[in-house]
Amino acid sequence: MTLTQKETMLLEDMKKQEKLCVDKYNKGAECAVGPKLQTLFKQLSQNESQHLNSITQLIGGTVPSVSGGGTSFGSSDYKNDCPTASKEQSQYLCSDALAMEKHASAVYNTGIFEMCQPEVRNVLNHIQKEEQEHGEHLFRYMSDNGMY
Repeated sequence: MTLTQKETMLLEDMKKQEKLCVDKYNKGAECAVGPKLQTLFKQLSQNESQHLNSITQLIGGTVPSVSGGGTSFGSSDYKNDCPTASKEQSQYLCSDALAMEKHASAVYNTGIFEMCQPEVRNVLNHIQKEEQEHGEHLFRYMSDNGMY
């Protein structure tokens, strides 16, 4: 697969975004007080690492295979995970992560429209769907703990 200069540039931007997501979720897991939030951030970091790997493959000229389903997080019952004393910190971490997911989704939206090959657009569309699911989990956590 041959990429145009613009496609390569867009994919490099996505690669940087994914690396930032991995790093922020790892730091978020270290800072999170509630065990459910720690687990959520760890799961999100792992999923973002998969995205990073997919984008790296695309840059290298290989179209990765993507599974049909979205992200799997098991139970999404996040209630009663945030002690009152740490609610402000947890809300900050979640708000920051949600803003990051909104930005990542927008970056993928642009890329989907700018790619020539349908198979590349399909990979990016799959990743964007997962980014939106990440945002949904963050929203649920915040809502279940009185932050939204």
